[in-house]
Amino acid sequence: MTGAIAVASALGMTAVLGGCGVTGGSADVTLELVAADYGDSAANSSKKYWEELAEEYEADHPDVDIDVSVYSWKDVDREVKERVEAGDPPDLAQIGAYADHAARGRLYKADELLSIPVQADFLGQLATAGQVNGIQYGMPFASSTRVLFYNKSLFAKAGITPPETWDELAGDAAKLKAKGVKYPYALPLGPEEAQAETMQWMLGGGGGYTDTAGSYGIDSPDNIGTFTWLKDELVGKGLTGPVPPGKLNRAAAFAAFAEGEVGMLTGHPSLMKIAEKKGVDYGMVPLPGKDGRSRSTLGVADWMMAFRENGHRDQAGDFLNFVYSEKNVLKFSREYDLLPVTSSASATMADAGRDKHLRPFLEELPASELYPVGKTSWAEVSAQVKQQIGKAVAPGGSVSGVLGHLQASASRAESAE
Repeated sequence: MTGAIAVASALGMTAVLGGCGVTGGSADVTLELVAADYGDSAANSSKKYWEELAEEYEADHPDVDIDVSVYSWKDVDREVKERVEAGDPPDLAQIGAYADHAARGRLYKADELLSIPVQADFLGQLATAGQVNGIQYGMPFASSTRVLFYNKSLFAKAGITPPETWDELAGDAAKLKAKGVKYPYALPLGPEEAQAETMQWMLGGGGGYTDTAGSYGIDSPDNIGTFTWLKDELVGKGLTGPVPPGKLNRAAAFAAFAEGEVGMLTGHPSLMKIAEKKGVDYGMVPLPGKDGRSRSTLGVADWMMAFRENGHRDQAGDFLNFVYSEKNVLKFSREYDLLPVTSSASATMADAGRDKHLRPFLEELPASELYPVGKTSWAEVSAQVKQQIGKAVAPGGSVSGVLGHLQASASRAESAE
């Protein structure tokens, strides 16, 4: 599961709700939707959101029933995959990845489903990320970006200000270490979400997972330079804490920040609530880059898709046009502290006082870059990164060797697409 905001990693919401039928009756057509749960308890489960949405839609469309099953992020992609393999796909699926299904001809194109205004309302980079071979199949459903979180109290004690460059970050980390901070900079390159931390640092160094032609470029000179700097200037100098980065997971890093043990780390919106619950006085600034603020930040999106199998194109399209109305996009984004995937909802949120806590993330969204989710090989490549990238910064590890191995694996996976 890659590219998913909440896939037990991106937003850290791993509710264990099983599939639950929301509605269903004797209408002419029943649309089945399998959806992921963004809640962290039964009280705020996505089941409630879909229940209310389905009830409102059915009131105006008595010939259509919306039958929704909601699963935790650790189960939802597998559930859809198993149903597809059994020849019984749902009409709609809101999950973490779409490209594999699109490449096998299972999905409707977005323009077969959505009205022109709705399709045009998607944020440009998200719509592009939903394309396979230039055709949009994946419809973005929720998005998120990253900023640098820092502990204001620890920074004040160390007499430092938030960094804008890598050298400033290393200098701040050294001063935090001198004051006894356990994790001056928390660097989670463990298998939970290493692909995100990796991409963020690559972007800051002028690189990324792919080159300008769209092919994998994991062992590019920029990326090798980035991880050499990390190994020498942060990890090698003991500025990333007692747990080796390759064994530190994102959830553990967030928990340590909430306990006041972390000076700074990369985070997404869910970290705000985690820190606030523990009373941490935190600040947020754009992520530092090699020579200044990072040219772009990591953007993450989850996806909606419609399967062809049951032939309910008209009904599915009409329901999706309702789902992507500004009102409903805003309702979902506000419930789960996520970023809207449409221009109209983003503009409303940017101007609304109630959403001011999300503005630092909204400001990063236009320049954000997403995983190469349009590649069917990305799931395999991401899994390899999660398992291997921590070795690049480990004592005795070879940056060029690890990145070269990942590049070779990615090239093989790409050639098999």
